[in-house]
Amino acid sequence: MPLNILPKPIADRLKVSQENIADAFPHTSILFADIVGFTQLSTNMSPDEVVALLNRYLSAYDDLTEKHKVEIIKTIGDAYMVAAGIPSQCSDHADTIVNMAIDMLEVTNRISRGLNQDLMIRIGINSGRSTAGIIGKKKFIYDLWGDTVNIASRMESHGESGKIQVAEGTYQLLKDKYAFEFRGEIEVKGKGELKANFLKL
Repeated sequence: MPLNILPKPIADRLKVSQENIADAFPHTSILFADIVGFTQLSTNMSPDEVVALLNRYLSAYDDLTEKHKVEIIKTIGDAYMVAAGIPSQCSDHADTIVNMAIDMLEVTNRISRGLNQDLMIRIGINSGRSTAGIIGKKKFIYDLWGDTVNIASRMESHGESGKIQVAEGTYQLLKDKYAFEFRGEIEVKGKGELKANFLKL
């Protein structure tokens, strides 16, 4: 089973058992990112140009996942999701995911300058409990669920271009190690108003 489809520990488990795989992870950090402006830019490009441009960015992010030992969960168009502490637990998951985010900002800016494009990335992060498992029958997908995931997604969608916005779960883990700027409270569907902070770079 190709490891670029499933994490190795999960692939190994599927080899010996076809039972449902679902695990609870008490300590995880989730990152969502979106390349701002890509969709609008791609409307004036050929299909080959769209794929080539998107691949420049996503391939660079993939390289960073190897560097930081985080797990790629999914890509949807120009959106990118990774996690730390899954499927192998680690105590420094919040540090790991923030350092991944910082590198993603830097590499995005570098690629955009080199291509003379104005594209920027918007990143949202949250830490906490997550559930992970395999879904699908003909095409396996390793995915994540839970409030931690949903809030991380909202941190991204309600964030700002070129910034890393973190929810309270991550802030509490890292507030003594990194500098943050309190943004205030943002409305999150189903959760009400939640505190958000920008990582100061």
